[in-house]
Amino acid sequence: MDNCLICERIALIKENKNPYFVRELHTGYVVIGDQQRIEGYSLFLCKQHAYELHELEPHYRDEFLHEMAVVSEAVYHAFLPDKLNYSLLGVGRGLHMHWHIHPRRKGDMPVAGPVWQLGKELTDKKYNPTGEELETLKVKLNKELDKLL
Repeated sequence: MDNCLICERIALIKENKNPYFVRELHTGYVVIGDQQRIEGYSLFLCKQHAYELHELEPHYRDEFLHEMAVVSEAVYHAFLPDKLNYSLLGVGRGLHMHWHIHPRRKGDMPVAGPVWQLGKELTDKKYNPTGEELETLKVKLNKELDKLL
């Protein structure tokens, strides 16, 4: 768990120092993505430090997947995309399971395809939301989570 980016982010949530934090669920934490090149980009961070779904106890895994579906539905209703893209990735310092939820819209990419084709543009700091923009995103997402939970 040393040097784990997701564990570090969760620690910030527990210390009330992660401005992107939206809500705690039983199996994970809902956060707004640091960069908003794709508006409404959100994540669901697993509370347990595990690399793969099969490493979770079956009941916990089922609840984690259910909660992820609820989070994605909230993202859908909050940001009104044409389609949602989901990724459960883990590379580098982010081996800890976390879902990426990208609300996709027609014309949001120079060429149709996955968001990852944007490369460094996807994480360019120029897409960091202002404090006011971040609060608006969090309020929208929390409102939809309230309806579903």
